[in-house]
Amino acid sequence: MNRQGKIYGVSLGPGDPLLITVKGLQTLQQADKIYYPGSRLADGSTSSYSLQILQHYALDSRKLHGMFLQMSDDRTAAEQTYAATFRELLADYQAGLQVAFVSEGDISFYSTFAYLLKHIQAHQLDLEIIAGVPSFILGAAVNQTSLAILNEKIAILPRMKDRAALARYLEEFETVVLIKVRSVLQDIRSLIQQTGLEIVYCERLGTPQQYITTDINDLEKREIPYFSLLILKRACS
Repeated sequence: MNRQGKIYGVSLGPGDPLLITVKGLQTLQQADKIYYPGSRLADGSTSSYSLQILQHYALDSRKLHGMFLQMSDDRTAAEQTYAATFRELLADYQAGLQVAFVSEGDISFYSTFAYLLKHIQAHQLDLEIIAGVPSFILGAAVNQTSLAILNEKIAILPRMKDRAALARYLEEFETVVLIKVRSVLQDIRSLIQQTGLEIVYCERLGTPQQYITTDINDLEKREIPYFSLLILKRACS
């Protein structure tokens, strides 16, 4: 009898290798093959935040296979990479392999895996997704901040550089989480200063390079990395 293949979407957590779930780690240990996302840089080299987390678990390196994307707003090359990776996943699945695709944070939250998920579902493959800890949850925990209580509302906004739109969100939501802030922080920093909001800025959460501040002025000359976020809360009355 041929072995039945299966695909797992495994969340790695935001950076601290210990913040993977027990189920997620057991799945990786039992998987025949593990795909991880990464970036292909302009000089041809590659980097992967997910791989740095995976390497903590002493997995067989022969299981690990990178999927590298060029960082560009043009999605043509990325879509071609997703399609090629899915063809590999499908071949593994049809060969009866237990295949994992991983993502930092939670795999259902702004994850590369979403672009593979549509192909997996279209082919009705056996799939299990294992949830994880997104970075803003860790940011609140490390700073010992409550994200919301009672009926408070939270908005999560990527690349929000429109000051007027952000001001409207801040009126409607008690907590606003800004992600992908590297390219927009300077556009909105003065608005944050003017409104007197409570802020928590976090970068590289769960890694030895983790940095957190509650003073927006600390960021005036700081180089903002890709893995950064900002939690904004109305000051308590």
